Amino acid sequence: MNRDQAARRPTTLTNTPAWNALQQHYKSIAQQHMRQLFNADPQRFDRMHLICNDILFDYSKNIVDETTLPLLFNLARQADVSGWINRLFSGDKINHTEQRSVLHTALRNLNDSTLMVDAENLLAKVQHELARMETISDAIRSRRWLGCNQQPITDIVNIGIGGSDLGPKMVTEALRPYAAHDLRNHFVSNLDENHILDTLEYLKPETTLFIISSKSFSTIETLMNGQTARRWFQTTVKDPTQLRHHFLAVTTNQQAAVEFGIPAENILQIWDWVGGRYSLWSAIGLPIAIAIGMDNFRELLRGGFEADMHFCTTALEKNIPVIMALLGIWYNNFFGAKNYAILPYDEHMKSFSAYLQQADMESNGKSVDREGNPVGYSTGPVIFGEIGIKGQHAFYQLLHQGTQLIPADFLAPITDHKPIAEHHRALMANVFAQTEALMKGRTADEVMYEMKQQGLSKEQIDRLLPYRVFDGNRPSNTFLFQTLAPRTLGSLIAFYEHKIFVQGIIWNLNSFDQWGVELGKKLSKEIIDELHHDAPSTHHDASTNGLINYYKRKRPG
Repeated sequence: MNRDQAARRPTTLTNTPAWNALQQHYKSIAQQHMRQLFNADPQRFDRMHLICNDILFDYSKNIVDETTLPLLFNLARQADVSGWINRLFSGDKINHTEQRSVLHTALRNLNDSTLMVDAENLLAKVQHELARMETISDAIRSRRWLGCNQQPITDIVNIGIGGSDLGPKMVTEALRPYAAHDLRNHFVSNLDENHILDTLEYLKPETTLFIISSKSFSTIETLMNGQTARRWFQTTVKDPTQLRHHFLAVTTNQQAAVEFGIPAENILQIWDWVGGRYSLWSAIGLPIAIAIGMDNFRELLRGGFEADMHFCTTALEKNIPVIMALLGIWYNNFFGAKNYAILPYDEHMKSFSAYLQQADMESNGKSVDREGNPVGYSTGPVIFGEIGIKGQHAFYQLLHQGTQLIPADFLAPITDHKPIAEHHRALMANVFAQTEALMKGRTADEVMYEMKQQGLSKEQIDRLLPYRVFDGNRPSNTFLFQTLAPRTLGSLIAFYEHKIFVQGIIWNLNSFDQWGVELGKKLSKEIIDELHHDAPSTHHDASTNGLINYYKRKRPG
């Protein structure tokens, strides 16, 4: 069979015994309402929640009964999820299109001193870079790292994009209560010049430290922003030797960073077995370490490691990431739910949903399986979300009464670092009310009784009734944790990483490459060359030619 013939061969997941059993089961349970399931089982919450360290995971508000979960676990066994977990942690090259191991878990491995892959002890390398991170972050936090004119650093500007931006930014925001507040953190990712210019507007070169984070050190957005930052610095500080006090790099490509002007001793290393969207655990997390201190960064690692141990050693039936993954597949592939909402009720988690967009959609936004064949089923959903209270006044209407079924995860702290009881109890009341409302909905009888109590006439009731009834039966999971501490956040992030991995295994995807972003990058580089001259563009499609040429006519000289 040649390559073209193989590419047309459909995958067989939907013809497997486990899948067919779920399809048959769906026909019966789709007619059930969660109200009935809760009424029939007063112990449903007791049976359907798990606790790992201080994190409670409640999955009782899902359209599942005593038959559903065993069938889903059979699907996981059919896909050999346990075997793939072992391959992930042992360093097998499961990213087969790039022939790479996938070992972000090694970055937070606190249990072992040796992990040999291709005759190299990866953990020794990891510990070496962690020690360098500690040296640098401690020097900056203690004011021993001085800029030009012997002034201490007051502002840290991380320049990166994708995983080199989203992860460090999300964690730094989330752990703000642990940060040194006289050190200000800034994150620049957008190629739009307004992002870098707005950031630099109120900064002083003498007290600003730039971290240029790029795995390849060839990412156009990062390099352009880095060059702009360097020009801004050199406009004031003429001595080129002073760059060493104000520029750091994190990359696999040390030579390119040196050519940029960053001395070798200011360059921290990452490795090709660390995917960008999993890199916050590595030296890419240097802004985190500077913000919260290395002890707290190690606690973040510890939380991730403890989630890893839970994932590796816990039976499927009690395994939080496995259950998260299977419920997601249940709704995506059997209920036709193509979207998934992440809804944190903690203001410091304002970038958590955006972080998970990349983690999930770049991993499982695939339509070709591991054998190169087109898939015949839905894969990664659209991930979206917002801080819960803000979302309630924005898009929750669609969650409750829209025509789409959108499963949701709610995440909330039991207390805060500086709790105001009145605030926090009102916040938590909204968490519990929203998950209950999504599950129960409001029946016509309940609405009519309520309107009668309000004194409305029969005519008013008849007119308003259709608008006030909604079906409910909208699934959700809830995570409760004591506070958003570094260790807790580390575990939450790792749970989602492993959820995404399990879904990729069941869908037979390579969750660790991202070829879909490459074509746009390639074409943009070609078009940049065209934009440097005024000659009309003719070799694209009519729309692209028209847009480029209109832009050329209208842009300033």
